[in-house]
Order: sequence, then C-alpha cells, then structure tokens
Amino acid sequence: MYAIIETGGRQFWVVPGETVKVEKLEADKGQSLTFNALWAVGDAPEGQEPAYSRQAKVSATVVRQGRGPKIIVFKKRTKKAYKKTRGHRQWLTEIKIDGISFN
Repeated sequence: MYAIIETGGRQFWVVPGETVKVEKLEADKGQSLTFNALWAVGDAPEGQEPAYSRQAKVSATVVRQGRGPKIIVFKKRTKKAYKKTRGHRQWLTEIKIDGISFN
C-alpha cells in the first residue's frame, strides 16, 4: 500500500509507518494532518487487481519541527576578486504516515 502526496510544492511517495521530512507546516507536535493523495494503491487478495484511487486521503501525525542540514552557497567570478559565501538551513516538519484511506 502506498500513496503519492503533494505538499510544499514537492511530491512524496509515502507508505504507512514511514516518517517523511517535508517543508515547514503550521502544525504543533502531535497534531494530526490529512493530505489528498494524487495517486494511491492498496493491497489486494491473491489473484486480484490491487485497488487504486485518486481520491484517497493520507493521515499523518507531526513528529517534530526542525531544520535541515546547512547548505553552503558559494559564488565566484574568475579573475575579478569577487567571492561571496552564504549559508542556509531550511525549516522542516517531520511527519509520520498513519494510514491511507480510500473513499
């Protein structure tokens, strides 16, 4: 069973029980969230086609808010004595996928 969700302008392939780091969401630790699935596939008994849906819902719980790794942005122009170094750390929300429900 898996689903593809979209949040923060990116798409994520998620499986129940998995933890995913997504772009910062305005939610508190322990709060439940629901995402609309772009595509979802469910388990099927032996010999049958798996169930799939584009209207599935993915439920998740916020594990923690934090920041990602530091990314160094370095710019240089050759032969010009121009160098610029900047750092950036993106705010992230870690969510745990609780389940996928088909409508």
